[in-house]
Amino acid sequence: MALHSILQHLDSSGTYAMILFVDFSSAFNTIIQALLQDKLSQLHVPDSTCSWGSISTISPQGCVLSPLLFSLYTNSCTSSHQSIMLLKFADDTTLIGHISVGDESAYRWEIDHLVTWCSQNNLELNVLKTVEIVVDFRRNAAPPASITLHHPPSPWSPILGSVIFQDLKWELNFSSLTKTAQQRMYFLRQVKKVHQPMMVHFYIAIIESILTSSINIWYTAATAKNKSRLQRIIRSAEKVIGCNLPSLQDLYASRTLRRAGKIVADPSHPGHKHKRISIASDVHDNDPITYSFATKIFQRI
Repeated sequence: MALHSILQHLDSSGTYAMILFVDFSSAFNTIIQALLQDKLSQLHVPDSTCSWGSISTISPQGCVLSPLLFSLYTNSCTSSHQSIMLLKFADDTTLIGHISVGDESAYRWEIDHLVTWCSQNNLELNVLKTVEIVVDFRRNAAPPASITLHHPPSPWSPILGSVIFQDLKWELNFSSLTKTAQQRMYFLRQVKKVHQPMMVHFYIAIIESILTSSINIWYTAATAKNKSRLQRIIRSAEKVIGCNLPSLQDLYASRTLRRAGKIVADPSHPGHKHKRISIASDVHDNDPITYSFATKIFQRI
């Protein structure tokens, strides 16, 4: 959603995007119980549910309900400007400013508002991990003033396991995926020594999950070299396990088809009304998606 909104905005001339990746210090552990109960009541959650339990740390790190409770706790933190998008997933928060004609006032106002809201709700910004990225492809444009967060600005930031660089290319992301998957091959070899029957399940949970993280977003932008690096890991896993595994292309096809089906079935999804356009844009001469696969997607639509 973040990438789509940025690229769509940059289609217009004289535009650029400013993105603030927000990180909180011990987010789940800083929730105030009284505030949470008030927020739940405002969302019409029954009082009997709101009063469940009473502990000093209302939403401990690692608790199953912590992401949900934090999402409800921050539900009232929203954007007031149409040109600003505030994306939240549990404790991952991203503020995207769609800047036109050089007017950054709304973006900077929203940052001030976010900082104020956090202080009022006992959430502390981790300035060492909060990163701002400016995506600007204008020619001869003066670099916009970055937000001062007491540390040097970084040209990249991780978001939900994927690494976004300021030029919107994916080289760092591929390097990160490759490194993590290669490290986990060690554990696959150890499993082979003690419990061979569970090796495929272990591979799917520990290695394939890394290789396919956001694959429907970055796959079409991957070079042949990038794909080859990731495919070599799959081939290495096949040799260790002793059976054939889905190729990177097959994994991309199955997950894209599954994702398309979910968007088609969900009218509330932001991409639902654009489903034909967004899917069709992936089917072009240089894309490895086969015509039959594209046909399956359109049949679902």
